[in-house]
Amino acid sequence: MNVFGGGLNYTGLMVDIQQLCKLYPYIDTGSIGNTVCGREIPYLRIGRGAKEIHFNGAFHANEWITTPMLIQFIKEYADAYSHGKLLYGVDARELYYQSSLWVVPMVNPDGVELILDKPPKGMEGRLMQWNGGSADFSGWKANIRGVDLNDQFPANWEMERDRRQVTNPGPRDYTGIAPETEQEAIAMVKFTRERDFSLVIAFHTQGEEIYWNYNGLEPAISERIAERLAEVSGYRAIKLTGSDAGYKDWFIQEFRRPGFTVELGSGSNPLPYLEFDQIYPKAAAIMVEALRT
Repeated sequence: MNVFGGGLNYTGLMVDIQQLCKLYPYIDTGSIGNTVCGREIPYLRIGRGAKEIHFNGAFHANEWITTPMLIQFIKEYADAYSHGKLLYGVDARELYYQSSLWVVPMVNPDGVELILDKPPKGMEGRLMQWNGGSADFSGWKANIRGVDLNDQFPANWEMERDRRQVTNPGPRDYTGIAPETEQEAIAMVKFTRERDFSLVIAFHTQGEEIYWNYNGLEPAISERIAERLAEVSGYRAIKLTGSDAGYKDWFIQEFRRPGFTVELGSGSNPLPYLEFDQIYPKAAAIMVEALRT
């Protein structure tokens, strides 16, 4: 597969966005906010329909492969729209005029850079201490402050904190001292509240599963949508229990609309980039089906 991309890290993402907007001027871009290290958290928008849908990726740093998945999808969608072609069997122009897709491809740029590049200057010692004395950050999930961004939302946050029992910053599972303490999580909350999303998907990696519920607060249609996403991808639709404070949990709780976590691929994180070609078609099928809802 000819993957569109200037690279896998944050710099490569920003190059990709610049090139996409040059090739396809109808793609909008902007920033939802800044990270701890001052990086902008970019979004892209494609489509002009009244129905607003949101996809995001790389909440967890070691799940960085979700970012090129989303960028590749936008590239294929834009190309299909421009040339009046089908997008995985669906009329791209019909999708374009019935929905507006807002994508935040890399929620956690600082964490991704830590894995794919190097620690920020002046933070090396602290990060190694949080990482158990190791300079191998390949398994790091958290943001640069050692907080797990997908445990940062006000949806029974206290229950998740007590379940995790991680009391200090580290590579994974530290919820922080309260919900919405981290700039990236604050930016996602603000961005979501400013829009009128009818459906959201947070892309993660590991398991080939689709989580669609939260404490019985999800609308009845959520399960049916999850079954459709599972049918087109071969993934399993799972009614999840024992998990709180995630983005899709908060979205369901606050808006009572369909929210999903999609776990792409299987194996161990980070998934090897060599598996992109195997994983991407299933991810793309999920995205197209979600746009059709």
